[in-house]
Amino acid sequence: MANLKEVRVRISSTISTQQITKAMKLVSATKLRKAQSAIFQMRPYADKLNGVLKNLGDSVDDEKLSKYFREQTLDRVLLIVVSSDRGLCGGFNANVVKRTRTLLNNEYAELVAKKKVDLLFIGKKGFEMLKKFELPTNTEFMGTFGQLNADSGFAIGDYAMDKFLNGTYNRVEVVYNKFKNAATQIVSNEILLPVSIKKSAATKSVSNDYIFEPNKVEILEELIPRSIKTQLYRSLLDSFASEHGARMISMDKATDNAGEILKQLKLQYNRGRQAAITNEISEIVGGAAALNG
Repeated sequence: MANLKEVRVRISSTISTQQITKAMKLVSATKLRKAQSAIFQMRPYADKLNGVLKNLGDSVDDEKLSKYFREQTLDRVLLIVVSSDRGLCGGFNANVVKRTRTLLNNEYAELVAKKKVDLLFIGKKGFEMLKKFELPTNTEFMGTFGQLNADSGFAIGDYAMDKFLNGTYNRVEVVYNKFKNAATQIVSNEILLPVSIKKSAATKSVSNDYIFEPNKVEILEELIPRSIKTQLYRSLLDSFASEHGARMISMDKATDNAGEILKQLKLQYNRGRQAAITNEISEIVGGAAALNG
């Protein structure tokens, strides 16, 4: 009977866990719909703005503006690591951390040895998993996903641009999960600064013979920072949607697994109960036969 009691406790615990995972799945599904709508609306604007910027980049002759595009000798790098604040989302955070480690151990290995790679964390999980590198870290924006909007996203872009323009960093790179659909997230790393002016085949066909009003420099002074901040904000929206997609799928699988475990436990319980009843009947029959004998 003691064994049956343990099985009953496990059944009760599994049912409670299943209810929690099912509720988390529904919450993530609701948040995913909103996040998915936000990223799908942002992408066309961000892509078009980036395309215009690349067309204009190779014709910028103003010293201040050309700094955004100029490749420099790598001396100090800022890596923006975009993860989540909570777990239970499958390999979402592990994939970002793995890509970041690959960059640190390969492309930036020499700078890492000199402690010249700074890590800016957006999301607590990335910080928890990468702090053992003992590199300079910035956790000022770690709680951004608590209230993600254009202002909070642009604030990070302003910080990165200021540090790049004053020479603190020669490169700013962001590592994040790009949203494809609820079941698929593509881990990506993109160089935010300096702005690349390499054009794709589609971009090359676009004419860069623009007429500027009031003048080219004034327009680009507004356009370049906005484009950079928009690219970073798009990365945050991608990651936010990816997180909820990953958690929804993970919790769906966890709910199904809990159902399978329940089936096995109930079968085990019924078999144990049947064996106990059979044993009791055997004892009663045996006792009655002894009395009659």
